[in-house]
This record gives sequence, C-alpha cells and structure tokens, in this order.
Amino acid sequence: MTMQSKRLLLSVALAVTAMVFGARSVVAQADAPTSTQTATWSPQPWLDDLQQIQQTMNSKYANLQWLTETRQVNVAGLFTDAETRLRSAGNDAEARAVFDRLLRKIDDGHVVIDWPHPNAPSPMATSGEPTEDDFCRALGYATKPGVINVAAGLKGYRALDADPTFPAGLVTVAGRQIGVVRLEVFMPEHSPALCRDAVRKLKPSLAAPCSARCQDGIGNLAYAAMTTLLEDRIGALKAAGASVLIVDITNNGGGSEWAEAVARMLSSRELVSEHQGFVRGPLWANHWADVSKQLRAFAPRAKPQDRRTLMAWSAQADRAQRQAEQQCPASGNCEWLGRAGYATGLVGSAGASAFSGKPWGPAVFTPAEFLYHDGVWSGPLLILVDQGTFSAAEEFASVLQDNRLAFIAGARTGGAGCGHTDGGSPTVLTHSGATFEVPDCARFRRDGSNEVNGVIPDYLIPWRADDGALFKAHLLENALPQILRQMQTHRDHAERKS
Repeated sequence: MTMQSKRLLLSVALAVTAMVFGARSVVAQADAPTSTQTATWSPQPWLDDLQQIQQTMNSKYANLQWLTETRQVNVAGLFTDAETRLRSAGNDAEARAVFDRLLRKIDDGHVVIDWPHPNAPSPMATSGEPTEDDFCRALGYATKPGVINVAAGLKGYRALDADPTFPAGLVTVAGRQIGVVRLEVFMPEHSPALCRDAVRKLKPSLAAPCSARCQDGIGNLAYAAMTTLLEDRIGALKAAGASVLIVDITNNGGGSEWAEAVARMLSSRELVSEHQGFVRGPLWANHWADVSKQLRAFAPRAKPQDRRTLMAWSAQADRAQRQAEQQCPASGNCEWLGRAGYATGLVGSAGASAFSGKPWGPAVFTPAEFLYHDGVWSGPLLILVDQGTFSAAEEFASVLQDNRLAFIAGARTGGAGCGHTDGGSPTVLTHSGATFEVPDCARFRRDGSNEVNGVIPDYLIPWRADDGALFKAHLLENALPQILRQMQTHRDHAERKS
C-alpha cells in the first residue's frame, strides 16, 4: 500500500471543502440537464439507479447501524418515498432532485453523488507549454475559494505576516496574549505554492503525466514543508508571548492522517486515538491482507525484538482480515462493522520518534509518515469548530477532546467522520453515470459513540452555518472571557484526572 493510498482513508473531495455545508453540497454542484425531456420520458432507468444506491447502502455503508439506531431513520421508508417521487417525476432534472433530497435526508457528510460533467475541460489543458501551475492544478492543487478566517476578525488582531498557508496572529483578551492560527484544511492540496516548491526540487517533466511515484514524491515534500511551517508558526506565537493558543478549524472540510500528527504537535503527552470500525467485505479484507503482507515482508530484515513485534501485528491484521471476510447482512442479527486497531492503524499511541528509522512505521502508525515533533505547543489550547468542520478536522478535534487536552468552542460539527479507505469502493450508477460513494469506516470515541455524530463543543457559540466571518468573530469576542475561565477549570480538572 503506497503512502498516497493510505492518505485516502480520511480524504474529502477538494470541491467539498469549498462549501459552507461541506460534503453534503456535492450533489448541489451538478450541471443542469442539457436536453429537454419529451412525453416519452420514463422514470425506469432512474428507478434502476435508485435500486443500485439502496443495494450499496445495504452492503457497503459503514454508518448503516448509526443511521437506523442512533439517528432512528427509517431507511426503507426513505427509499419507498424516493421511488414514489421518481414515478411522479417528468424529466431528468426532477429525477435528480429526488436523489438530492434522499441524500439530504441521510445527512452523512461522506454519502455523496458526483454527477458527471461531460463538458468539463481537461485539467492539463493549456494553450502553450505547461507551467508549474498547470502541472500542480492537474494534481488537484488549488487555492480554496470562500476562505473564512473567524479568529482574524477579533478586535485588536495582529497578524504575524501575510503568509497564506497558516494565517497566524495575536490578540489580547483580558490582559492575556492569545495566539491564533488558522488551519484551512488538513492536506497540502489547497496550497499550490507547496506543490510548486516540490516540483522545483524534483524537476519532473511538466508535459508528462505525473506517475504514482511522482505524486508520492511531491506529496511527501509538500507535507514536510507544511509540517515545518506550522511548527514554525506555533514557535513564533510562543516567542511573541502567547499563553493560550486558538486553532481555528471552522469550515475545515477535512484532509488526511496529517490531522493526527498535528494533534500530537499540540499535545503535552501521548494521545490515544479513536478505535477503528470497518465495513465487512472485500475492500477491508484486502486492506488488512496488504497490511499483514507488508509487515511479514519487513520482519526478516528487522532486529529480533522488532521481528517479534512485526509478526504479532501481522497476526492482528490477519484476525482483522477474517472479520472483514465474515459479512453481516443488513437484516442480520450481528455486528455490522468489524473492529480492529485505531484511527492511526494497529497502534493508537506512540511518540513522534517511536518509529524513526523503521520503514514499516507508517504501516502500523500513520502519523509516522510525517516528520513532526510532539508537544510543539503544551499550553492551554482552544479549538474553534462549526457546522462546516468535517471529516479529518472532526478527528483532530475529537482526539484532543477525548484526551482532555483541548477545549472546544463553537457549533456542533457537520458530521462526516471516517471516509474512504484506499480509494473506497465507489458505485457508478448504470443510467446516469453518476458516482455514488459511502464511507467504509467509522471512528469510535472514548464514550463509544460514532464520530459521525459530530463533535459537540464544550462551549456552544450561537453560530449559524450562513453567518459571515465578522459576525462570527463578534459572537466569539463576546464569549471569549467566559471561555477562558471555563478553559482553566477544564484544564485543572483534566490535570487532576491524568
């Protein structure tokens, strides 16, 4: 399994993070129908697509039990209603509206339909010699539109500089210096400058497609640069006298396992990640088989103690594979998801240097992919979230909240949780050609709840999804003195329990 394929475990489509409502908005971005339907229009092809969606939900959807038992949604009733609406539709536009409505009712940030865009230009299309920008754009590197930086709207906010990757600054509240850093997304694809720098170092042919090895090389350099930059920003805020750090992840649509590395940069002690659940079936059976194969391949060249550990982990992966091969029918009286390991792999807690020099480290502990340092920040930590916080951003907030190392303020997050492993197993709908995707994994929090519930803040701010950044900043400013007092109480309590 390549480093890039592992990163897909938590990924959110780049288009998703541009929208206030996160992943749910993908269905709203579909092109309008280009032809006018006639009296001969038939709903049957759309009913066939609907049946495919229902079959996918019943066989591949990680959060099926959550939807029926926790959310108490009558899934069969949703599809019966959708079928009735399709039979009453008169054209493709009305049929697609039925599908959009169905997804809104399911209300899971990782359940999406990507409608085909037949007139979309090729990402490498260019009128002359391709440039670094063309090359990076073809790889998905593009500045995120509609950026909302809430904390920067606080009165008296003083920016460190104009660097756009991680906007950072300081604000004084009740006589205390508060450091602020904005994390727009937990991956480098929204920072084209990181890609351009990597391209200049690797010097690939700009006119040729970038191979998997090429993409891994660019991604590795981009992540390394991003990690160093964030650590430098935190260090600069400490040097400027910050005694509290605000990390703004409002409207952050997610990203990759880098979120776990960042959480550990902000932790004064080792974190324990969330437990992992996975859909039984060939996708995860192959995943665990691949993990086991990798670990067994490394074992002969490892030191004796490491060899024993690698073989023990390989046996864990084998057991997880057997779970994945034992499928549970949707109507069956069995545990819908298999359970093994943590959001970070077979290892849920380790120091940043625990796997230094061990090439198999990322196979058991995904943060080992990244060259980060533990405890870059160890003081009071405030995380800002809202309804546009999804996926890996929810993982970041959850692991810090569950380990009692951060105070969360804002609005309940959007609810996407875990996403797609090794690219997922998308379903292409036969009639429309649309791609239907459901999450194949789940993360379970300290209290046993599914992260897809959304992260509930320790302090609720009355933000709405359509509020502008300045109004959100105004509401945050009014709440900050009380938040700081509650943070101290929360921190004192956590230290007594640790």
